[in-house]
Amino acid sequence: MATRKAAGQAKAPARQTGTPARPRRARDSLSRDIIVAAADRVVEREGLDRLTFQAIGEELGAHPTSIYRHFRDKEELLLALIDSLRHRSYSGGMVATDDWLADLRSQAHLIHDHYMRYPEFALQMALRRPTDFGSMEYSIGALRRGGYDREQAALYARALGQLIRSASSIQAALSALPSEVQDADELTWQMDQRRLDPAEYPEIAWVGEALPGIRDPRAWETALDLLLESIERHAPGA
Repeated sequence: MATRKAAGQAKAPARQTGTPARPRRARDSLSRDIIVAAADRVVEREGLDRLTFQAIGEELGAHPTSIYRHFRDKEELLLALIDSLRHRSYSGGMVATDDWLADLRSQAHLIHDHYMRYPEFALQMALRRPTDFGSMEYSIGALRRGGYDREQAALYARALGQLIRSASSIQAALSALPSEVQDADELTWQMDQRRLDPAEYPEIAWVGEALPGIRDPRAWETALDLLLESIERHAPGA
């Protein structure tokens, strides 16, 4: 897959109407996989908000109505695209080892990296898909090897997945904003923090410049460390 548009960059302008039309495809030459791949190219080039059946039709040299033979609406197409992107990110990545805790850490990074690779889909990726069963199977297996019983493994796997995805989606959504918006937000936070009244916010004044910025990667890594340390500490075999 081609390198995706860097997070935070301005979106490319829409296709010019004066561009010569491509030759139309044969009527039965489309498939779900071909359409999903075209949708991915449109999103990468022009952004998620410009993903329409018209844009996909132009990308494929096909009439937009032909896409309805494979997808009933844009929502169904989006879910299929998300499944395809997850498969690319996760395929072959979740392999159980003798270290159950390291497996959970590896899985967390795999999920986080996926969100950061496709930040424009941060909101849509909150929807549960069939591809999530493989991830859940992996989490439960790791916790079971750690000594957790049936109910504990089920609960911890669900909690772990939600916390990792929540943190990742927030970070991804921020990274999808134009870079100038991210920089302005960071600068505003820093300036507002310096103006705070130490009498009203004594603890923030105490940490001062040591408070990491919202985009500081150490925040994610530290949150993951704390989460996994807690899971390890509560493991029956600890």
